[in-house]
Amino acid sequence: MKLTKGLIQVYTGEGKGKTTAAFGLALRAAGSGLKVGIFQFLKAKDLPGGELALAKKFKKVKIFKNNQTHPMFDEDTSLEALKTNAKILFAAAEKAGKSGKYDMVILDEINNCVFGGLISEAQVLRLLKNKAETTELVLTGRNLSQKILKAADLVTEMKMIKHPYEKGVAARKGIEY
Repeated sequence: MKLTKGLIQVYTGEGKGKTTAAFGLALRAAGSGLKVGIFQFLKAKDLPGGELALAKKFKKVKIFKNNQTHPMFDEDTSLEALKTNAKILFAAAEKAGKSGKYDMVILDEINNCVFGGLISEAQVLRLLKNKAETTELVLTGRNLSQKILKAADLVTEMKMIKHPYEKGVAARKGIEY
């Protein structure tokens, strides 16, 4: 199966569920025979996560992570290391998005990379403009730029109304990661 027209989807906002929504799309696509490339920015290469374990069970899903050894908010992660890793991973994601090799390409946390100056808005807009016609692009992360919002076909904002973190409940394996 091949998509006849790939769209651009964005999952953004302060609420939880952006990455989970993207991984849900990936699993749906893989279950329908589509090939999926997931590029995870700002997450440590060895960071555990339930969605990663499940996605790895699908032969049609390939996950690409950067080489950083610490997650984005770890005090041991330098800004220079984040920039270097983001640029390398973005180059691979851009190539995948333009090649048509993947039916779906997910750029997880890319909006945060743009907001933080790790990847330029112009680079992402260039990918959106030059993606393969049949490739579905999915972008996640907070702080969505207005230009990327305008270029997208679908934008969903996750709005936090109430969260257990407010009561001191830590992230739980299998639920938040």
